[in-house]
Amino acid sequence: MPNDLVGQIMSTDVLTFHTTESVPEAAQALVERGFDGAPVVDDGGRLVGMLSSADLMLQDSNLHLPTVVAMFGVTVELPLSNRRFDRELKKALASTVGELMHDDPVTIRTDASVRDAATLMHDRNVSRLPVVDADGKLVGIIGRGDVLRYLVGGDAE
Repeated sequence: MPNDLVGQIMSTDVLTFHTTESVPEAAQALVERGFDGAPVVDDGGRLVGMLSSADLMLQDSNLHLPTVVAMFGVTVELPLSNRRFDRELKKALASTVGELMHDDPVTIRTDASVRDAATLMHDRNVSRLPVVDADGKLVGIIGRGDVLRYLVGGDAE
Protein backbone atom coordinates (compact mmCIF):
# COMPACT_ATOMS: atom_id res chain seq x y z
CA MET A 1 0.00 0.00 0.00
CA PRO A 2 2.65 2.69 0.85
CA ASN A 3 4.27 1.95 -2.51
CA ASP A 4 1.21 3.22 -4.37
CA LEU A 5 1.75 6.48 -6.21
CA VAL A 6 1.41 10.10 -5.11
CA GLY A 7 -0.72 10.77 -8.20
CA GLN A 8 -3.39 8.45 -6.76
CA ILE A 9 -3.96 10.50 -3.59
CA MET A 10 -2.86 14.05 -4.37
CA SER A 11 -5.39 16.87 -4.44
CA THR A 12 -5.80 18.54 -7.80
CA ASP A 13 -8.04 21.39 -6.58
CA VAL A 14 -5.13 23.52 -5.41
CA LEU A 15 -5.23 27.07 -4.09
CA THR A 16 -2.39 28.90 -5.81
CA PHE A 17 -0.93 32.37 -5.71
CA HIS A 18 1.06 34.50 -8.15
CA THR A 19 4.13 36.47 -7.12
CA THR A 20 2.38 39.81 -7.70
CA GLU A 21 -0.57 39.14 -5.37
CA SER A 22 -0.70 41.20 -2.19
CA VAL A 23 0.19 39.63 1.13
CA PRO A 24 -3.14 40.59 2.78
CA GLU A 25 -5.13 39.03 -0.09
CA ALA A 26 -3.11 35.82 0.16
CA ALA A 27 -3.56 35.68 3.93
CA GLN A 28 -7.31 36.13 3.53
CA ALA A 29 -7.49 33.35 0.92
CA LEU A 30 -5.61 30.93 3.20
CA VAL A 31 -7.91 31.73 6.11
CA GLU A 32 -11.05 31.36 3.99
CA ARG A 33 -9.97 27.96 2.68
CA GLY A 34 -8.57 26.80 6.04
CA PHE A 35 -5.12 26.12 4.57
CA ASP A 36 -1.72 26.48 6.20
CA GLY A 37 0.08 27.29 2.96
CA ALA A 38 -0.16 27.17 -0.81
CA PRO A 39 2.02 26.99 -3.91
CA VAL A 40 3.06 30.06 -5.89
CA VAL A 41 3.04 29.66 -9.68
CA ASP A 42 4.03 31.73 -12.68
CA ASP A 43 1.72 32.54 -15.61
CA GLY A 44 2.52 29.17 -17.20
CA GLY A 45 1.53 27.23 -14.08
CA ARG A 46 5.13 26.37 -13.16
CA LEU A 47 5.91 26.25 -9.46
CA VAL A 48 8.10 29.15 -8.31
CA GLY A 49 7.62 29.04 -4.55
CA MET A 50 5.54 28.21 -1.48
CA LEU A 51 3.76 30.61 0.84
CA SER A 52 3.09 29.38 4.37
CA SER A 53 1.30 30.71 7.41
CA ALA A 54 4.72 30.87 9.10
CA ASP A 55 5.81 33.37 6.44
CA LEU A 56 2.71 35.46 7.11
CA MET A 57 3.13 35.31 10.87
CA LEU A 58 6.68 36.62 10.56
CA GLN A 59 5.25 39.97 9.52
CA ASP A 60 3.62 40.39 12.93
CA SER A 61 6.34 38.88 15.09
CA ASN A 62 9.33 40.39 16.83
CA LEU A 63 12.50 40.17 14.79
CA HIS A 64 15.56 38.57 16.34
CA LEU A 65 18.34 41.12 16.42
CA PRO A 66 21.77 39.91 15.33
CA THR A 67 23.77 38.20 18.06
CA VAL A 68 26.80 40.14 19.22
CA VAL A 69 29.63 38.56 21.20
CA ALA A 70 32.14 40.61 23.19
CA MET A 71 35.48 38.99 24.01
CA PHE A 72 38.67 40.64 25.17
CA GLY A 73 37.33 44.08 24.40
CA VAL A 74 36.33 43.16 20.84
CA THR A 75 32.70 43.10 19.74
CA VAL A 76 31.88 40.62 16.98
CA GLU A 77 28.55 40.18 15.22
CA LEU A 78 27.92 36.54 14.34
CA PRO A 79 27.55 36.28 10.53
CA LEU A 80 24.74 33.70 10.46
CA SER A 81 22.74 35.76 12.91
CA ASN A 82 23.07 38.82 10.71
CA ARG A 83 21.93 36.91 7.62
CA ARG A 84 18.87 35.62 9.49
CA PHE A 85 18.00 39.16 10.59
CA ASP A 86 18.37 40.48 7.02
CA ARG A 87 16.16 37.68 5.66
CA GLU A 88 13.50 38.19 8.35
CA LEU A 89 13.54 41.97 7.90
CA LYS A 90 13.05 41.60 4.14
CA LYS A 91 10.08 39.27 4.72
CA ALA A 92 8.62 41.47 7.45
CA LEU A 93 8.51 44.37 4.98
CA ALA A 94 7.16 42.30 2.07
CA SER A 95 4.03 43.53 0.33
CA THR A 96 3.72 40.85 -2.36
CA VAL A 97 3.63 37.07 -2.27
CA GLY A 98 6.83 36.97 -4.36
CA GLU A 99 8.73 38.92 -1.71
CA LEU A 100 7.48 36.72 1.13
CA MET A 101 7.42 33.18 -0.32
CA HIS A 102 10.06 30.47 -0.03
CA ASP A 103 11.57 30.33 -3.50
CA ASP A 104 13.07 26.84 -3.27
CA PRO A 105 10.15 24.56 -2.36
CA VAL A 106 10.49 20.83 -1.76
CA THR A 107 8.54 19.03 -4.50
CA ILE A 108 7.55 15.53 -5.55
CA ARG A 109 6.40 13.93 -8.81
CA THR A 110 3.17 12.02 -9.45
CA ASP A 111 5.09 8.79 -10.05
CA ALA A 112 6.76 8.83 -6.61
CA SER A 113 5.44 6.42 -4.00
CA VAL A 114 3.35 7.44 -1.01
CA ARG A 115 6.21 6.08 1.12
CA ASP A 116 8.60 8.46 -0.70
CA ALA A 117 6.26 11.37 0.04
CA ALA A 118 6.04 10.46 3.73
CA THR A 119 9.81 10.14 3.95
CA LEU A 120 10.43 13.44 2.16
CA MET A 121 7.94 15.28 4.40
CA HIS A 122 9.61 13.86 7.48
CA ASP A 123 13.20 14.42 6.35
CA ARG A 124 12.61 18.00 5.14
CA ASN A 125 10.11 18.87 7.92
CA VAL A 126 7.38 20.06 5.57
CA SER A 127 3.67 19.50 5.94
CA ARG A 128 2.80 19.58 2.26
CA LEU A 129 4.49 18.85 -1.05
CA PRO A 130 3.61 20.48 -4.35
CA VAL A 131 3.34 17.78 -7.02
CA VAL A 132 4.97 18.80 -10.30
CA ASP A 133 5.44 17.30 -13.75
CA ALA A 134 8.75 16.98 -15.61
CA ASP A 135 8.55 20.64 -16.69
CA GLY A 136 8.00 21.94 -13.15
CA LYS A 137 4.32 22.63 -13.77
CA LEU A 138 2.11 22.24 -10.70
CA VAL A 139 -0.32 19.33 -11.09
CA GLY A 140 -1.43 18.84 -7.47
CA ILE A 141 -0.49 18.90 -3.82
CA ILE A 142 -0.16 16.25 -1.14
CA GLY A 143 -0.17 16.91 2.59
CA ARG A 144 0.60 14.94 5.73
CA GLY A 145 -3.11 14.48 6.32
CA ASP A 146 -3.54 12.98 2.83
CA VAL A 147 -0.73 10.48 3.46
CA LEU A 148 -2.04 9.55 6.90
CA ARG A 149 -5.64 9.11 5.67
CA TYR A 150 -4.37 6.90 2.86
CA LEU A 151 -2.19 4.77 5.10
CA VAL A 152 -5.00 4.30 7.64
CA GLY A 153 -7.81 3.91 5.11
CA GLY A 154 -5.85 2.20 2.39
CA ASP A 155 -7.79 3.62 -0.52
CA ALA A 156 -7.13 6.42 -2.95
CA GLU A 157 -9.69 9.19 -3.21
